[in-house]
Amino acid sequence: MLDLSVCWRWKGRLSAAPALLLALACPGAFAAPLNLANAVVVVRSGQLPDAEKTAAVVLVEEVRKRTGIQLPVSTAWPPGRPVIALAGAPAPAAWKHSPSRLPGSHPEGFRLYTEGPRATPVVWILGRDARGALFGVGDLLRRMDWSQGKLALDSAVDIHTAPAYAIRGHQLGYRAQANSYDAWTPQQFEQYIRELTFFGVNAIEGIPFQDERPTPVMKWPRREINRKIGEICKRYGLDYWVWVPADFSLNDKAKRARLLAQCDEFFHDTPELTGFSFPGGDPGDNPPELVMPFLEDVARLLAPVHPHAKIWLSVQQYKASQTDYVFDYIKQREPEWLGGLVAGPSSPPLREMRERLPRRYQLRDYPDLTHNKLCQYEVPEWDQAFALTLGREAVNPRPVEYAAIFARTAGYTDGFISYSDGIHDDVNKTIWSALSWDPNETPGDILVDYARVYFTSAAPRRIADGILALERNWRGPAAVNGAVDGTLRLWQQLEKLLPRLETNWRWQMCLLRANYDEYVRKRLIHETELEDKANGILENAAALGSTRAMTEAAAVLDGAVNHPVHAELRTRIVALCDLLYHSIGLQSSVPKYHAIGEERGAVLDFVDYPLNNRWWLEDQFQRIRSLSAETERVRELTGLARWEHPGPGSFYDAVGDIAKSPHVVRCDPQNGPELKRARATTFWWWDQGKSRERLTVQVSSWPEAVVYEALDPKGGYVVRTHGYGQSLLRINGERVEPAKGGDSPTAIQEFPVDAKYLSGRRLVLTWDPPKNEEHLNWRKHSRLSEVWLIKKD
Repeated sequence: MLDLSVCWRWKGRLSAAPALLLALACPGAFAAPLNLANAVVVVRSGQLPDAEKTAAVVLVEEVRKRTGIQLPVSTAWPPGRPVIALAGAPAPAAWKHSPSRLPGSHPEGFRLYTEGPRATPVVWILGRDARGALFGVGDLLRRMDWSQGKLALDSAVDIHTAPAYAIRGHQLGYRAQANSYDAWTPQQFEQYIRELTFFGVNAIEGIPFQDERPTPVMKWPRREINRKIGEICKRYGLDYWVWVPADFSLNDKAKRARLLAQCDEFFHDTPELTGFSFPGGDPGDNPPELVMPFLEDVARLLAPVHPHAKIWLSVQQYKASQTDYVFDYIKQREPEWLGGLVAGPSSPPLREMRERLPRRYQLRDYPDLTHNKLCQYEVPEWDQAFALTLGREAVNPRPVEYAAIFARTAGYTDGFISYSDGIHDDVNKTIWSALSWDPNETPGDILVDYARVYFTSAAPRRIADGILALERNWRGPAAVNGAVDGTLRLWQQLEKLLPRLETNWRWQMCLLRANYDEYVRKRLIHETELEDKANGILENAAALGSTRAMTEAAAVLDGAVNHPVHAELRTRIVALCDLLYHSIGLQSSVPKYHAIGEERGAVLDFVDYPLNNRWWLEDQFQRIRSLSAETERVRELTGLARWEHPGPGSFYDAVGDIAKSPHVVRCDPQNGPELKRARATTFWWWDQGKSRERLTVQVSSWPEAVVYEALDPKGGYVVRTHGYGQSLLRINGERVEPAKGGDSPTAIQEFPVDAKYLSGRRLVLTWDPPKNEEHLNWRKHSRLSEVWLIKKD
């Protein structure tokens, strides 16, 4: 006989064949859902823990929002009605009903199941503790079948679960740098924190002091919001953490004393505090010799007010010797005030930190779920067109990718509190939260729950597919990714099917991405065609004359402005950005919606950024017009026309552009140190994102290799590279020196190819790591943007 326990693991999502087998083996297992529209929520009487009291409030309020049904709450068992029985401890004897299955012994776990006759069923939510009851309510909300006036639940539900990781949280910083949180009221913070608990979050991290810039969207004083977030966490029984950097020298006694005074004031303002996180770097540049005495002083202020709170140190941006100092300090002194270490971007590998950290201390991850480029987890195989327009903090659901990253990293840790600077990464938060509760969940099933609890129970799988499709939009060259068109059509169909969701901010974000992706793709195709046509004109400059060639080419390029494509998509993008500003405070523009900076989610400000080299060519035309000789002007224009088209038998690669690098061999740097031989692609951020440099120069990479096949063994070739700084080239494994351009850090360098390398008709280009750059800021490190293999006539 088939074990009915499979229902617990599959959570009601059985495929057709197993479902048929289960129906045959277990008659009644697929009976009609239980009708809970007339249910009573029964709770324990007396003084209950905050989280258990809040759990009942959450259940009643969230059901009313979704269905219009007001579930009554009682401490007595009602006769003749369905019951949702909620308890954070064993059910009281006064109920005269006892559950047949109890929760396990794991903290924060719960049991959710149904029993009793169909007319008067009981839905049990039994928490191992008060938090368990709250998380059980969230799980129930994720699986209910609901609509206006309707509330139902699968009759075969039986869930017994507890979290895999102890620390499960997100950073919600009320500060100027955030692209949405700074516009929120306490009510919005509470609603979002509540919704995070639906997927098992037990910790919130605030940013009480850092970044004191005022913003016009802040409705409340920071001190008041900090206090409110602490009160919310107390009501929900959640851990409250704070992130407090020192972005000044701790040798400055006045500033050091001021920060300690701010901490002391905050400690007394806050009803409960769990963790105090201090980053050694990013921001800040203080050596551990100054940091550890400062944290000792913080501990002396913290202990009398919050005796159970601990201090945590992030070793981000520490040099190896500084990291050694921290581990030696911990080993030698074993400080009681230390809770553990935090591993974030630019920290040593998680495995190394776990091995070196004494077992009595915990290791917490600080994953960057919020950024797309110039960050810890850059979008792989991202088209530059998206990087130029959607930028660093766009709406960025990456469920499959973050699930894979979680699988590689989480096992070294005791949990996580993520880095987030806005609401745009909501899907990523959900994925990491759900996996920290149950690492065996799949991204698809998590997204089905996400769609059911936030959108509708009518079409959750289609909505989940739509979110997965948004992630796939960003993989590979956009111009040849026809799936982008299909993604928009799917979301347009869902929009027609579910018009009542037009005011839902999560829905608005999905629609914004679907429309924006399609608009970028259409513009990219159109503007690429315009540049190709302009290059054809410049190629013919000798016959046309340089002045006429530049005038006609400029007119063609101006077609992007004078004759734009798909204006209806742009109009929809503008409207959705406005809706999101008013619904959730998402600041998609600096001048219009008060974003604190262009790279902080200001996607509306880049919706028209050129996706060809129009701006760069305009500047080149201005330079060339100043040349005195016509032959020189023609030669320069011909060089522009042939920049990416060097002629028969020659090849060109923009090494950082996934769409223009057919000969580049890549290695994903996220695979770990053993496979991290190639650096990630870097999409550079110059002139507030409005650089007029050639697009291929604005992206760079050090590829695993550049490989050319089927070459002419008797031909003469030259390798040409363009980038910044050192280009330590090897051809077929042998170091070669440049014959031209090696004396300038920004010049194009040329390397003749010796005939001996061509005997096998194959060239493999690789690069040694640049030398002596450890002391330089990363922005000054050498980089490679373009590579040519030129066949000489």
